[in-house]
Amino acid sequence: MTDLAPTPPGLMISAPSSGTGKTTVMLGLLRALADEGIAVQPYKSGPDYIDPAFHRAASGRNSFNVDTWAMGPQLLAAVAAQSRDADICVAEGSMGLYDGVATRGQSGFGSSAETAIQMGWPVVLVVDVSGQAQSAAATALGFQAYRPDLPFAGVILNRVASPRHERLARLGMEQAGIKVLGCLPRRGDLVLPERHLGLIQAVEHPDLDAAIAGYADFLRAHVDLAALRDAARGNQGIAGKGSLPAAPAGRIALAQDAAFSFTYPHQLEGWRADGAEILPFSPLADEAPDPSADLVWLPGGYPELHAGRLAAATRFRDGLIRHAQTRPVHGEWLIDKDGTAHEMVGLLGLVTSYEKRKFHLGYRRVELLTAMPGHDVGAQLLGHEFHYSTILEQPDAPLARVADADGAPVPETGSFRGHVTGTFFHLITAQEATQ
Repeated sequence: MTDLAPTPPGLMISAPSSGTGKTTVMLGLLRALADEGIAVQPYKSGPDYIDPAFHRAASGRNSFNVDTWAMGPQLLAAVAAQSRDADICVAEGSMGLYDGVATRGQSGFGSSAETAIQMGWPVVLVVDVSGQAQSAAATALGFQAYRPDLPFAGVILNRVASPRHERLARLGMEQAGIKVLGCLPRRGDLVLPERHLGLIQAVEHPDLDAAIAGYADFLRAHVDLAALRDAARGNQGIAGKGSLPAAPAGRIALAQDAAFSFTYPHQLEGWRADGAEILPFSPLADEAPDPSADLVWLPGGYPELHAGRLAAATRFRDGLIRHAQTRPVHGEWLIDKDGTAHEMVGLLGLVTSYEKRKFHLGYRRVELLTAMPGHDVGAQLLGHEFHYSTILEQPDAPLARVADADGAPVPETGSFRGHVTGTFFHLITAQEATQ
């Protein structure tokens, strides 16, 4: 259990919708604050692996996910505790401010607004004013008024075309009684590169530090950083006791490279706090898992972009097969985006294809039909699924009964064979016991 000190003040960087530029604002703000010697703790609202890696590069601290759908009060409290030695928290929202799911999860519906309310973080709404001027104020006013209990700091106007455009947009906000915290001129060179699941990974950016330094300079020139700091607040009521996830084994060989990178910081922090030793290795570098490991964990990532290299990684393959003869392995395999079938490790009979693209996205409710590392038969787990792969063959026994957030069954049940388990869902946490 973790005893929580009162959390430091914070802000939620959100927007009316995706694609408005909130990630640029988030990264620039993190770096600008860190450059001033401020210990800034980043967070990401909702299930996301890629943005937190950029947050870490900008701030120098691990970014933790706050997910009101998947996380119960105990885990939310433990995640909040990760800010105990910080001066300020800055969270990045997901999608639009109020976007979530229709059926309640452990603590809510998964929206950024819920996160802001629970944590006490005032919202800074990044509003794309391209194609409008005073009318943008009506959008901002609606977002402010939609939930009267939402703490609201003000707006940052993005993609401003000219000084005249700025004057008109500011006038509209002034008439609506909404504080303008900054105006960002339109610039086409501040866009982060993307791929099919969103941004490229932080480790793949050709010159990430220089890009983030540029965002920070941009924020310093056009945003009132002092006003942002003054607007930050927190929720003293979040203090209490919370638990991070327990370790599934004592010595965990964890695949970590550009193909396998989707691990949640709250899980790794929990494993370490529970006394586990994490032994990283790189399948792309043809490294075998440590032979002394009790468990090999192959997290999600972009293996479909590296299928040929993984198939040729014989030391990795042989080491994994040796491990699976006596000890557990958890992961998944595929056919690549060009339709080429690569010989994988063969520990499961599952065959998937990225060539036959179908988007699978959403929260998952899971009931285990057999044990997997760290969880017994019948365990109720919560996670999310986010991929384009399609199942071609699934001959092994199903690992779990899996449903979406609303309880509708999904066919991606996961599989098990011997000591090996594999899932399509990314595990967030187990269901908390009700008091």
